[in-house]
Amino acid sequence: MAQLKITQARSVIGTKQNHRETLRTLGLKRINDVVVKEDRPEVRGMVHTVRHLVTVEEVN
Repeated sequence: MAQLKITQARSVIGTKQNHRETLRTLGLKRINDVVVKEDRPEVRGMVHTVRHLVTVEEVN
């Protein structure tokens, strides 16, 4: 199954509480943190919520 490489690109300062919680759930704590997650609908939904704070690449 494909995987997604998710990188936090922007700070959470001044963002909504649910955006901060979504980033923590994804495992991102600071700018330039990178996590690799399975390409699942749940993960896609979280990424969509914080799409302005992260960059996403597909990895095999």
